[in-house]
Amino acid sequence: MTVWIAIGATVAGCYLLKLAGLLVPAGVLERPLVQRLAALLPVALLAALTAQQTFSTGSALVVDARAAGLAAAGLALVLRAPFLVVVGAAVVVTAGVRALGG
Repeated sequence: MTVWIAIGATVAGCYLLKLAGLLVPAGVLERPLVQRLAALLPVALLAALTAQQTFSTGSALVVDARAAGLAAAGLALVLRAPFLVVVGAAVVVTAGVRALGG
């Protein structure tokens, strides 16, 4: 039964968070600082998630094949490659490093 209580609390919390977002006055959303933060916050969160998933295993800091794949993707982005080429480069380099024992 505790699982259903947790699910109900999560549903209520999500609904209230969505409602709070809808109740923000339009004047607040038009401020330049808020617009700048809204534009940059998703990028920062995605970068933090990528770093955490690439350089950690549990509570340990690791540098393995995932770091090489990320570096390959970064290089492909610098060279302005299309998105599928970026993903493909990351996959190929990661698989290659793992195949070589890394």
